[in-house]
Amino acid sequence: MQQSGAAGCRGCALFSLLGVLFFQGIYIVLSLEINADANVRGYVGEKIKLKCTFKSTSDVTNKLTIDWTYRPSSSSRTESIFHYQSFEYPTTAGTFRDRISWVGNVYKGDASISIRNPTIKDNGTFSCAVKNPPDVHHNIPLTELTVTERGYGTMLSSVALLSILVFIPSAVVAVLLLVRMWRKAAGLKKRSKSGYKKSSIEVSDDTDQEAEDECVTRLCVRCAECLDSDYEETY
Repeated sequence: MQQSGAAGCRGCALFSLLGVLFFQGIYIVLSLEINADANVRGYVGEKIKLKCTFKSTSDVTNKLTIDWTYRPSSSSRTESIFHYQSFEYPTTAGTFRDRISWVGNVYKGDASISIRNPTIKDNGTFSCAVKNPPDVHHNIPLTELTVTERGYGTMLSSVALLSILVFIPSAVVAVLLLVRMWRKAAGLKKRSKSGYKKSSIEVSDDTDQEAEDECVTRLCVRCAECLDSDYEETY
């Protein structure tokens, strides 16, 4: 009985030791954390950044590695597009050949890359994996990329901008002309009531003023026509 009890105690001690090592192992495994944007939207021909950051309890050394992979939306095949270990190694073949750039900084926990001249064919899922021994096990976040053409929304923004440039100045000039005409009409009405007669100099001034108003109006119309023609050439 004593021998069996001693054996049992030894078994308990061994189990406890393994339990401590197990929890310590779990602690080490979870000491590397990676974060990335779940969804990224970009436009055809415009550079896109795929952001990836990591946190490690171990200091960064030349053993740290970063791997980016890509899986197209229409396929289950995964391809490697970027590798880092002290230096950057973008892919030299496949869909992203000569289009991947390193924009990260491992000493700041940044493992981001960018894609030049993206197309709709680049739509798919990207993953960022980091290993910083002894931290080698971690979560692998996925980033879904959606590339589209700049379309109707951008056109609406341009139309709104051109409308502002055309109609606001025209409206301001129209208001000023109306105010001037109203003041002139009020002055004429007042003079007619008092039986006042204009001198030849005043008549000349009125004629000059009318010519000036006409020139301003023509200038506004000409500006509006120029802006409209620029808009037609743009689209």
